[in-house]
Amino acid sequence: MISTSRGRPAASRTALAVLGAGALACTGVLAASPAQAADASHTLTVHADQPFRSVTHVASGSLYGLADATDPTNALASAIKPSEFVLKPSGGTQQGTGDILVTAAKSKALGAKVVDRLSDYYPGWPYQFSWSTWDDVVRNELAKVNTKTVPNLAAYAPWNEADNTWNSANGSFEDFWTHTYNLIRSIDKTTPIQGPSFSDNISDMENFLTHAKATNTVPDILAWHELESDTKIQGDIEKVQAIESKLGISPRPIDIEEYASPSEVGIPGDLVGYIAKFERYGIRNAELAFWNQSGTLGDLLTSRGGSPNGAYWLYTWYAQQSGNVVTTTPYSSSSIDGEASLSSDGKELSVIFGGGSSGSSAVQINGISSTLAPGGKVHVKLEQTVNTGRTSASSGPSTVSEGDYSVSGGSLNIPVSTNNLNAYRVVLTPAGSSSDGSTINAGTYTIKNVNSGLVLGVQNMSTSWGASVIQWSDSGTSDHLWKVVAAGNGQYKIQNVNSGLVLGVQNASTSAGAAIVQWGDSGTSDHLWTFVSAGNGQYKIRNVNSGLVLGITNASTSTGATALQWNDSGTSDHLWTLTSH
Repeated sequence: MISTSRGRPAASRTALAVLGAGALACTGVLAASPAQAADASHTLTVHADQPFRSVTHVASGSLYGLADATDPTNALASAIKPSEFVLKPSGGTQQGTGDILVTAAKSKALGAKVVDRLSDYYPGWPYQFSWSTWDDVVRNELAKVNTKTVPNLAAYAPWNEADNTWNSANGSFEDFWTHTYNLIRSIDKTTPIQGPSFSDNISDMENFLTHAKATNTVPDILAWHELESDTKIQGDIEKVQAIESKLGISPRPIDIEEYASPSEVGIPGDLVGYIAKFERYGIRNAELAFWNQSGTLGDLLTSRGGSPNGAYWLYTWYAQQSGNVVTTTPYSSSSIDGEASLSSDGKELSVIFGGGSSGSSAVQINGISSTLAPGGKVHVKLEQTVNTGRTSASSGPSTVSEGDYSVSGGSLNIPVSTNNLNAYRVVLTPAGSSSDGSTINAGTYTIKNVNSGLVLGVQNMSTSWGASVIQWSDSGTSDHLWKVVAAGNGQYKIQNVNSGLVLGVQNASTSAGAAIVQWGDSGTSDHLWTFVSAGNGQYKIRNVNSGLVLGITNASTSTGATALQWNDSGTSDHLWTLTSH
């Protein structure tokens, strides 16, 4: 089903502040005016010592999130680590794009599972279904799409939103289900079947499951949609689980095949609560709805072939989590909600949160271990991704405050002044580290681009302020050497050996595409950088002022190509290696 949604106006950036019990005098960049402490009704509590499931990014999927083999780009898609896509069958006519076979190689390369929605073979809404063709549709599809031809196939979904799309003139939906389930099983004995794929109206679930149990056709995965509000999720799950218990059906995993309303998609603050609740209540997978255009990862991009909006960056934060999901508790349905993870080594706690009502809120973190806070001190970084509306591009998250703080009794309270349309992230790491746990030894290095194999230098070996920074073959000249100088809080200045000037951004811009230049050390934050480990001795070099990463124009591999800052899209021209001299 396609609907048109109207993007909300962009929200203004908000001030955030961090206060810890017995807080240290902070040398990081903090908000000018601390937020007022929030009362309990606006507090999200994080229990860092209560892990309950492994990080699998269950909420990062989408319905028709892939259009074809090229849209969206692999770089944009991989950055959110999509868990699962629901797509139409091969040759299906419900939509013009989103064919499961056309996108098979792409979905596999992204590490995502796929669900084959069989009813989307037919056009129309309701579907132009015919019993005279249905059995052949199923047989032909299963011959083409199975776990041998599509190894990442997760399930077949026989129908979609029967409460809206099933024509009673074709008989009962329950009889259709029994017939189709048995037909699939006569061909494929093992691939999971999921359903009934009701919309928000799950009032017929007990009737459906009663009939399915009586005919031995209970779905392997229970599926329905949450398209109104995240506040319905808990009640709907409890209702379905109560029906299972009443009927003596063993609990099934749950897939929410479509989630978020037309007015919520693309809005970071509106989507945080869905992520939090899907994790909290043990959902197997969940897919953002398809309301506007395929190939946009569920409206995380401004259009097919478009750029990330503010919500996209929320999902990149979610994708960067590792280890175990830990317990979070919102005070109420009207307060901020969020989801958190603790890395396997216990050295990074990541909390994404938002929603609720605008104003003074707080994140209360309990159960902080000595591994995370050696000596009772922890490093705290706060970031925000500002709502730009669904169809307006966002340059990415911004860092609002960062510094080291004391922990009291394993707890830390973080007051935050929030806008309900924005989303926020708090990252805790051991004190003295950068916000992502990466550290670089101060020293002199050549800085080589992974994509091109060329090193960072200064155009014409210039010693002038404002000279362009470029990539070049390593000729051993001093303009190819850079001193990395610690500036505290995991931040560094990068000084050219030849000129003595520091790496910065032209006009201290926060825009993607702004040129990288050398400049006199005037103490501005665009002269500060962090090194984010990407593994294998490779780093992303992130500008503190803009939050954008160092890259090469058009990902060029040519000598002389200029350096720029850009959104972290996961491409290899954003990766660098450092060789000590």
